[in-house]
Amino acid sequence: VTGVADVPIYGERRYAMRIWLDPERMAGYRLTTQDVEDAIRRNNLELPAGRIESQQREFSVTSQTELARPAQFSDIVIRTVNGFPVRMRDVARVEESAASDRSRVRLNGRDAISMGVIRQATANPLELSAGVRAMLPTLKADLPADITIDIANDNSVFIDRSVKSVYQTIAEAVVLVALVIFVFLRTLRASIIPIITIPVSLVGTFALMALAGFSINTLTLLALVLAIGLVVDDAIVMLENIYRHIEEGLDPFSAAIKGAKEIGFAIVAMTLTLVAVYAPLAFTPGRTGRLFVEFALALAGAVVVSGFVALTLSPMMCSLLLKHNPKPNWFDRNMERWLTALANGYGRLLRRVLTGWRWLVLLVMAGCAVAIGLLYPNMRQELSPLEDRGVILANINAPDGATLEFTDRYARQLEAIGQQYPEFDRIFANIGNPTVSQGSVVY
Repeated sequence: VTGVADVPIYGERRYAMRIWLDPERMAGYRLTTQDVEDAIRRNNLELPAGRIESQQREFSVTSQTELARPAQFSDIVIRTVNGFPVRMRDVARVEESAASDRSRVRLNGRDAISMGVIRQATANPLELSAGVRAMLPTLKADLPADITIDIANDNSVFIDRSVKSVYQTIAEAVVLVALVIFVFLRTLRASIIPIITIPVSLVGTFALMALAGFSINTLTLLALVLAIGLVVDDAIVMLENIYRHIEEGLDPFSAAIKGAKEIGFAIVAMTLTLVAVYAPLAFTPGRTGRLFVEFALALAGAVVVSGFVALTLSPMMCSLLLKHNPKPNWFDRNMERWLTALANGYGRLLRRVLTGWRWLVLLVMAGCAVAIGLLYPNMRQELSPLEDRGVILANINAPDGATLEFTDRYARQLEAIGQQYPEFDRIFANIGNPTVSQGSVVY
């Protein structure tokens, strides 16, 4: 699969011949471990025995001196004592077993072999996971029927769910923005103009991202979520100014020309102000800068595109779609009455604050500044908040020198705790990796 750097295997059991020596019997025959090892080396050999030649052909002769079965190892003569041969079976127990029993893996309480897939530094985890999952049917076809393959843990699932969640958030933001625009502009014709700004700005942002070599990830998608509420601002300001001239009696084309001239520099100022706020995040040093460079530039690019759209596309659409409505409907009249009352109430409050409550406002601002100075140093600080990935990982470290059985006993207790909760769909235990005193259980 493209993007795989390594596939370590945990819990594997390679075949080996295990010889368990009996110290008391070896002492009785005055044998040492070195004597046993030398006897095995002398008897377990693979040597060429020459060849048989004829006029037309020749045949290689190989002596079958390599031992392969426990009975053959049991018959090895270690030493002759008083004319009697001392064989391996007299001082040891021979059995075919695993070459190393330094790690164990279980999935849902059953012994298993685990293959970890480590990606390359530049590989896409979503593409890598899809490639591995696509290869699983091929692997299953080559295995015996009583062996199954299952995915114990896939870190790309959280990334995939996060990206899909952001897509859903983008759709929700578009719907809510469109609803708010319709409620306050009160006509479908006027609402279409800023709503069109959203897809046009997003397409332009994708073009800028492709030009800069950015990818679609959770941070760039988060920038687009925030951009949806920002890209419509310039278009709404342009729309309101043009619609005001139409209500005053100008034809739509003349109103679009006049309104765009009046508000053009204000649109440019608004756009540059937002860019000046978000773009500097891309120049933040360290890990923060690496995380937010794509977020900041994608958001700044979306704002730039929206400003360009507000100065070009929005006035053109206003000249074609807007028109004076001499007979507003019930919804339009009531919304206009409510908005007028809201504006009048805000004006009265503002005048009262600027004339009689100025010192009170200054005291509230000073109190807020003092509260910020007191609360900010005492708040917990971290790189990023904890995330709920739907996985519980329990790491255990046994004391130095602990055996595999010691660590495995506590790992089984952790597995038993997880089995009490039906919310866990799988329990994956990896014991003895990288050392026998360590282990982990994933729920």
